Amino acid sequence: MIGIYGVLSFLVSKRTREIGIRMALGAQRRDVLLLIIKEGAKFSFVGVVLGVAGAFGVTRLLASQLYAVSATDPFTYAAVAIAMTVVTLLACYIPARRAMRIDPLVALRYE
Repeated sequence: MIGIYGVLSFLVSKRTREIGIRMALGAQRRDVLLLIIKEGAKFSFVGVVLGVAGAFGVTRLLASQLYAVSATDPFTYAAVAIAMTVVTLLACYIPARRAMRIDPLVALRYE
């Protein structure tokens, strides 16, 4: 989860200039934040779907390694999917909010 947070946080922070341009052209903070959160949600959805499919694919291999839980325990799958979604959305929200606080002119001179 730390790796996912780091990568997504880096990708959003690289968009500081784009966020500054959008803000300078009159975009509202809420609109920019929703744009970035939507993109993060897409990453999260694709990752969770692929992860659950992959986990179901290797259940026979993992079944011998698990103790006191079945390889297809729905609570475990749901908990992990929710945790990954929350981390992904926070990884987009925190740097986007930080970038939106910057003055648009400063963001344009950022790089």
